Amino acid sequence: MDIIRRPFRYRNDGVVYWLIGINILIFAAMQFLGRDFHNFLTTRMAMIPLTVMHGWVWTFVTYMFLHGGFSHIFFNMFGLMIFGVQVERQMGSREFLLYYFLTGILAGLFSFGLYYVTRNYRVALMGASGALFAVQLAYAVFFPDAIIYIWAIIPLRAPVMVLGYTALELIFSVTARNSGVAHFTHLAGFGVGWLYFLIRFGISPWRRLTRR
Repeated sequence: MDIIRRPFRYRNDGVVYWLIGINILIFAAMQFLGRDFHNFLTTRMAMIPLTVMHGWVWTFVTYMFLHGGFSHIFFNMFGLMIFGVQVERQMGSREFLLYYFLTGILAGLFSFGLYYVTRNYRVALMGASGALFAVQLAYAVFFPDAIIYIWAIIPLRAPVMVLGYTALELIFSVTARNSGVAHFTHLAGFGVGWLYFLIRFGISPWRRLTRR
C-alpha cells in the first residue's frame, strides 16, 4: 500500500498544453494531408477490436489522440484546457500523466471487452473523452465549490455538473441514444478515475462531491 500511495516529487511542467498541442497537430495532419493519410492514421491509431486481436495493443494509447471531427476535438480540448490545467497544478505533472493515461487506457480496455462480447469487431474507437471524464471528476473532487457555466449561461457547482453529465451518459448508454458516441467509454473513464482516488489517494470522491 505504501508503494501504491507513494507520491511523486511535485513539479508542474504544463503537460496539458503538450497533450492539447499533439492532439491538434494530429487532427490538422489528418485534415490537410489528404484522405489516404487520414485513413492511414485511423487504421493504425484508432482502437479497432479486430486489429487489437492481431496484436495492435498500442492503440489503447493512440486512440486518445484521434478525433472524428472539428466539434469532437474542439470540445475535448476545450474541456482539457479548462479542467486539466487546474488538475495538473493540484496533482503535479507526473501524477497527472499517470492519471490521464491510466484512465484513458483502462477505458479503452473496457470498451474493447464490450465490443468483443457484442462481436462489434470493426468499430473504431477514438477520442480523449474517456480520460477527459476522469479529469472532470478530478476537478470536481479537488474544487467542489467551483462554479462552471454551462454554455456560458447556466451556473452549476462542479460536482453537480460532473454527476449530471455522468447520469446523462448512463441514460444514453442504456437507451442507445447518440449511438455514435462511446458512452460506455466515458463511463469507464469516470469509474477508473473514481477508483484511482480511492486506491491511490485514499480519498472518497463521493464524500468530496457531496461534502460529507
